[in-house]
Amino acid sequence: MAREPEGNRITPPHVPFYKATDLGGYRMRHLRLGKLRLLRPRLLRLFPLLRPRLPRTRAGQRRAVQAVMLGCVLALLPATWLFLAADDRLRTTRDVPRTEVAMVFGAGLRGEEPSPYLAHRLDAAAELYRSGRIEVVLVTGDNSREDYDEPDTMRTYLTERGVPGRRIVSDYAGFDTWDSCVRAKKIFGVDEAVLISQGFHIRRAVALCQEAGVTSYGVPAQGDRKNATWYYGTVRELFAASKAATEALFEPDPRFLGPREPGVARALATTRP
Repeated sequence: MAREPEGNRITPPHVPFYKATDLGGYRMRHLRLGKLRLLRPRLLRLFPLLRPRLPRTRAGQRRAVQAVMLGCVLALLPATWLFLAADDRLRTTRDVPRTEVAMVFGAGLRGEEPSPYLAHRLDAAAELYRSGRIEVVLVTGDNSREDYDEPDTMRTYLTERGVPGRRIVSDYAGFDTWDSCVRAKKIFGVDEAVLISQGFHIRRAVALCQEAGVTSYGVPAQGDRKNATWYYGTVRELFAASKAATEALFEPDPRFLGPREPGVARALATTRP
């Protein structure tokens, strides 16, 4: 019987291809896996936390469920505090009480222009000024780099929409909401203000400014589409609520404090055009 040429041999279907062609590599992989299996019990003895242990008794299971529920409640407490603290302080541009100062929080730039969210905040501030409900706009934002200047960009946007420059005061160290609120009180002497921001952020802004000593009303900016950025901001607020609760509890100083500035008082002393 003639032998089949070597080149025409076919690997039997029940033999894995890598076993028929690379026995050496297969043995090496098998040995490495075997060593890892031998090491696992030793690792578990050295690091017992690596071994997941579920409670075996009903009492233990009940305690585990209670612990999970308690963790959920504690996680939601800061968000609940924000909701309750600001619930009766939210208004619209039409029914907000007449207040001398409005605060607009920075929300990022696109090149040399305000981001869409920031533009909507500034539009609301300009509307409040034109309607006579506010007298001065305090723009607070980030100017930590020479090539990034939120307050001056906000000022330019407002002046182009009819707000006189002498009625705009800039805070160049409003790096976050708490810093802006504390600086408004301690640096610029603001006792009462209308806060303007997006709906997902306005409750936190009102709650923190209230804690900083600024009697506040919140006006959510209008015109925002509920896109991916909006939903991201909403989810982010759930985590930011814990930071806000910590700031309200411990009242840390802002990153930069400095001496008092008379900008707001000087702007209020000027007459409307």
